[in-house]
Amino acid sequence: MVLQNLKNIREDNDIRQRTIAKYLGVSQNTYSQYENGVISISPELLIRLGDYFDVSVDYLLGRTSNKKMNK
Repeated sequence: MVLQNLKNIREDNDIRQRTIAKYLGVSQNTYSQYENGVISISPELLIRLGDYFDVSVDYLLGRTSNKKMNK
């Protein structure tokens, strides 16, 4: 699964892959593979990414164009 919205939001915020990888506790290479759909990302890490960027997991997955989280 390619998480294009994840890459877009990271780039829009001028954040390096290395920074997000460190936040998640994974290598930069692993994070790159998440973004490019080479390996699957766990639901737990998707939730952490949603929290980090303050967007919904559905947005990261490309299921909606609405970034807003329902709290």
